[in-house]
Amino acid sequence: MAANSMRRKFGAGLIFGLRVVWPIVSLLVGMIVVLGVVAGIREGWSIGESIYFAFVTALTIGYGDLAPKSFFARALAIVIGVCGVLLTAMIAAVAVKALTAIREEADE
Repeated sequence: MAANSMRRKFGAGLIFGLRVVWPIVSLLVGMIVVLGVVAGIREGWSIGESIYFAFVTALTIGYGDLAPKSFFARALAIVIGVCGVLLTAMIAAVAVKALTAIREEADE
């Protein structure tokens, strides 16, 4: 199987898989944004800083330039991190499923 054909099939499988899990993915992204804004309001950050903090925390990057000081905001940061891990795992699972389908098709 040619590399271009495999890339196209992987892309199609990835798009199909994401369309299937889109409600869950969008719920997780929404939760990350809302929880980040709530934590940011509690900490006195702007909306942009709050969303930036949420995604840096959710993707487990953690630059450390914004760190919550209150217990409530720290607890929200933990929930944001869990949502981010679930989001990453969901996208990785869809990608693995697409790759597995391509490999099974190539083996036939």
